This record gives sequence, C-alpha cells and structure tokens, in this order.
Amino acid sequence: MNVVFISPHFPEYYHNFCSRLKDRGVNVLGVGDCPYDMISDDTKNSLTEYYYVGSLENYDEVYRACAYFSSHYGKIDWIESENEYWLELEATLRRDFNVTTGPQIQDMRCMKFKSAMKEVYKSAGLKVADYIKLDTLDEALEFTKKNGYPVIVKPDNGVGATHTYKLKDDEELKDFYNHKQDYIDYILEDFVPGDVVTFEGVTDKDKNILFSTSHFMDTSIMDTVNDASDIYFHSEPVEGKPIYEIGEKVVKAFDTRSRFFHFEFIKLSEDKPGLGRKGDLVPLEVNMRAPGAFIPDMMNYAYDVDTYTIWADMMIYNTCFYEIERKYYVGYVGRRLGIDYELSDAEVADKYREYIKIEADIPQVLAQAEGNHVFIFRAKTKAKLNEITKAIIAHKKKKAAPKKAVKKTVKAVAKKVEKVKEPVKEAVKEPVKKTVKAVAKKVEEVKEPVKTVIEETVKTVEKKKEPVKKTVKAVTKKVEETKEPVKAVVETKKEEVKAAVEDTVKVVEEKKEELKEVVKKSPRARKAVKKPRHKSKKR
Repeated sequence: MNVVFISPHFPEYYHNFCSRLKDRGVNVLGVGDCPYDMISDDTKNSLTEYYYVGSLENYDEVYRACAYFSSHYGKIDWIESENEYWLELEATLRRDFNVTTGPQIQDMRCMKFKSAMKEVYKSAGLKVADYIKLDTLDEALEFTKKNGYPVIVKPDNGVGATHTYKLKDDEELKDFYNHKQDYIDYILEDFVPGDVVTFEGVTDKDKNILFSTSHFMDTSIMDTVNDASDIYFHSEPVEGKPIYEIGEKVVKAFDTRSRFFHFEFIKLSEDKPGLGRKGDLVPLEVNMRAPGAFIPDMMNYAYDVDTYTIWADMMIYNTCFYEIERKYYVGYVGRRLGIDYELSDAEVADKYREYIKIEADIPQVLAQAEGNHVFIFRAKTKAKLNEITKAIIAHKKKKAAPKKAVKKTVKAVAKKVEKVKEPVKEAVKEPVKKTVKAVAKKVEEVKEPVKTVIEETVKTVEKKKEPVKKTVKAVTKKVEETKEPVKAVVETKKEEVKAAVEDTVKVVEEKKEELKEVVKKSPRARKAVKKPRHKSKKR
C-alpha cells in the first residue's frame, strides 16, 4: 500500500500517523515544505521517503512530488494530511491521481463552508442557529431586528475562531462591517447561549464508528483567541450519552467514510426558542480530520489505547482491534506568556508529576488558539482533575492588607490627628497674627509716600500737556503757511527747466549740421568709408 502524507512534520506530533502505517508495512511518502535536514528524527524515521517542495501552496510542485512517487512506487492508494488547511489540496490530488479513498473536490463545500454545513444538518432533521450571509449592512441590521443581540459573525470558510466575533449592538455591527476584511466571506448568525462540546472519532468505510470520545470546552475558543486568555478543557464519556446519539446522526449525514472526524456542538445553558431546551445539543460545525491541540493523545490517555494505530488499522484492515473501555478523565491547560501564575511551570510539573502526561511549548502559529505552554494530565476522578486544572490556571493576586488591620490603622491615624489638631492650631495662631499686623503696619507706612509720588507725577504730566499742545498747533500752522509758496516755486522752476531743455535741443540740432560738414572734408573719414575695416584683402 502507498500512502502520500502531506506535511508530516507539522504539527510536530503528526509523525505518529505516519509511523503506525510504516510499522504495518505501508510505504509512507511524505511531501513537505521543510528541508529534510530540518525535520525531526521522529518524522524522518516514520517515512519511507520524503519529497521537499518550496511551498505546499504551489500545486505544480506538489503534483510533481506525487507523480514522482507514483512512478517509483506504483499507484497511490491514499492521500492524507489530517490538517484542515490542506483538505482541498488532498481532494484535488485525489482527483488528478484517481485516488478514491477519501472526499473528492466536489465534496469540499459542505465540509469547509459553515453555511453549507447547516444545510446538511437540516437535511438530517437537526435544528441550527438562524443565519444569513453577510452581504449588506441593511440586511445585517434587518437580521438583528428579527433575532436581537448578541450575534456571532465569522468566516463562512475558516479554521478555529480566527476572525470570529460576538457583536452586542448596532454600533459594534456597523463598526465591524466598515472595517471587515473584504476578501473574507462572512456569515452572521444568532447567538446560541451555552458551552462547546466536541464529538470525535474514527469511522470505517461504511460510516460505522470504530472509536469515539467527547471533550467539554471549559473556556470559549472565541474568547480565548480574542482575549488571549488561558484555555482549558477536559474529556467526557460518550457511552449512552446524548452526544453519541446526535454525533452518530451527523456521521451518517456527511461523507465520513474511512475518516477521522471532529464535530462541535453547543450545549444550551438555557432554553432557546426554536432550538431546544436547556441541556440540548445544537450542531455548530464539522471537521473531516483529526482534532488538533493534542486531542488524539488525550483520547489515548483516557482509554489506554493508541488512536494513531486505530486510524492506521482502519485504513489497512477497515477495523479496530482494541477493546474500547474508558478509564480516566483527561485535562488540557494552555497557559499564556506574560501571566504571573501561582505555580511556575516547574512547580506544576513537580507537584503533579504522577498525573502529567505531556508538557510542551506550542509553536507561535498555533499558540493563539492553544496557548503558549501546555499541560496534559489525567486522573481517575473528575474531582481530582478539576483540582489540578484550578492549580495550573491560578493567577497570582496582589496581596491586600487585611480588612481589620486597615480599619485599625485608619482609626489610629484619625486619633493622632485629633490629638495634634489643637496644639498645632495654638502654635501657629500667634506667629500668624503677628505677621499679619506687621504687614498691615508696613502698608500704612508706605501708603502716604506712594500717594504723594502718584500725585506729583499727575501734576507734572498736566504741566507738560499744554506746551506740547501749543507746539503741535504752531508746527501745523507753519506747514499750512509754507504750502502755497512752495507750490508756486515748484511751478515756476518747472517752466524754467522746460525752456532750458528746449534751448539745449535747438543747439544740438544746429551743431549737428556743422559736424556733418567737418566729417565730409576729413580724408581719413573718406578712406574709412571707401574701405570698411572689417573687410581685408587676400594676400
């Protein structure tokens, strides 16, 4: 059997899918965008061969990789990635290499688009939250008039809670609409009060569930992503529970043949008209791949099985060889950088050593939804699991002074103030009184001299006022007296200048004729006229 596995190196623990196949004699052919020297030894050892491509987004490169494998190993039987992001790539490759084990490209819409998922839910007789595609603001506002607030807005085709928001009023809706990413198609849906509950497992080629479990999300993924808060959740039994019944309906409604699946539901925290009563499960979305965030490993620890082996046996033998029996509750806590916790990571690991199964740092690209540092632990009882969870997520608090001590201190200070109030009052009374008197006396002393100076200054100004006024009048009169004589002189001189200019012009004209006669009689002048200087003879 030949299995092409897309991106076997990421997430880091996905080499487990490959190694279980290889251990069973399957040719596991990896295609990835990480150079071979940089992938882990676990990944290298889990593969028969690895083909490096510059980018998994470049279909031509990935196609050539599969063509190479096909020419060297024969027909490809399976093409898998167990990664939401590469589902459409898988389906396109299946079409081009005639691989029939797995969803085809025409099946992708109802597996990727939330609006299409809702239609499949309805066809199976399941109730879903009312929604519209977010095209115009007017339509969105009309929807909220009908359904009220809050509402949820999210990408029609999206992974996790990225670009997902809870809007509380018209103002928030308008703000979102005016600033939304234009390249993303959104849906707007009625808010459903409750908690997210998952249902995941593995099916055979006839959609029979070989193995399944459930997890209860103690925190909202949407809030965790948007608020960068701690994320924690835990496993729950499914045997004989409503989650199994509704989960089985969804398995039958979608193309889940020979699949690892991961479904999400909302468990109503209150009655919701048109959807159900408190405690009922409302379908949210489907994922036709393995769950992320180490959930396959959590499934292992809850049942003491190997989920990767169950998946590999399904592909090879179409069956599960394990006796499925739940033994533990398993918890997940994703801590955030920058938060001061009561217990350090090392203290948590030391205190709960016997319960902790995995402790790991999460790559930044996944940390938004999974946390930066993860603890996975298990316990026989839910009470013990809750105790460990609370200890890991506990934040340090600023120590406040005890209430009684604060009250006592306030009383003591008040008493002290009362004791010193009168002595202080008496102590400052006489000095202040003396100072006020001294200042008043000083004011009286300078009052008369200042008054005298002001009066003398006013008198001086008055004395100077009349002479200045007389001088201004005299100057004005003198200007008026001289204005006409000056004007007459200017006019007289103007005529004299004009006559002088005319006489000068007449003299120049007379002399001009005399100069002409002189020039004519000059021999040098005649020669110059006959032979211009700027022309020379050739020698």
